[in-house]
Amino acid sequence: MKITKIVVHCSDTPNGRETSAEDIHRWHSEQGWDGIGYHHVVKLDGEIEAGRPMYWQGAHADPFNKNSIGICLVGRDEFNADQMRALEGLVLSYKAEYPDAQVLGHCDLNPAKTCPNFDVKAWWAGVKNRSLD
Repeated sequence: MKITKIVVHCSDTPNGRETSAEDIHRWHSEQGWDGIGYHHVVKLDGEIEAGRPMYWQGAHADPFNKNSIGICLVGRDEFNADQMRALEGLVLSYKAEYPDAQVLGHCDLNPAKTCPNFDVKAWWAGVKNRSLD
């Protein structure tokens, strides 16, 4: 599978309420889906939980699932420093493996969405600029 996109999402749960990959798996299963659609979930304390295995195509940003990695931040529109540090490390590790992959928010692929409710492209540009210093 050629990864061309790393897509950041949010769980759209109340800010500050912990949610796990297991919770999201259950919610997605209850919708009749094939379980959790994201490959990773970043919890409030910055812990990164595994979601869908990497060998299994994600189900998070149709029609881009085949060539993308889905990362879900717990919360709606307020993400703490622990989460953002964890997200940065995770994305940096994937960019090392897939250097040509774009880093995007779900809303960049689907204008009807606001998820993850921040400008992922601008955030990533800031990360890249810091790493060049």
